[in-house]
Amino acid sequence: MKDLKFEQKRSLSRLEAADQLTALAAALREGGESELDFGSGTLSLRIPDDLHSEMEIEIGNGEIELEIEFRWPATRKRQAQERAGEAGTPAGTGAGRSKGLKRTAAKR
Repeated sequence: MKDLKFEQKRSLSRLEAADQLTALAAALREGGESELDFGSGTLSLRIPDDLHSEMEIEIGNGEIELEIEFRWPATRKRQAQERAGEAGTPAGTGAGRSKGLKRTAAKR
């Protein structure tokens, strides 16, 4: 079971799609605690400095499908380990952990 799943499927104009991508790009550029407005609500995310990304393009059945996926851990493992090493606290004790959210991007 996932901790959180947000999925939104709707028709957009080209400009609306560009606005969504622009807002996402700004959140990625800024990093840290970010809020994304999805019309039906706002999603708050912690975006770290390092991400894993995948891009997939499929052409078939008369459609072009473009998927862009970004993935990162829900907790700040690396920062917690660095702080633990500096403070002499054993790693894995929860030091420096935050309540991050994992988001599943919707197709189309």
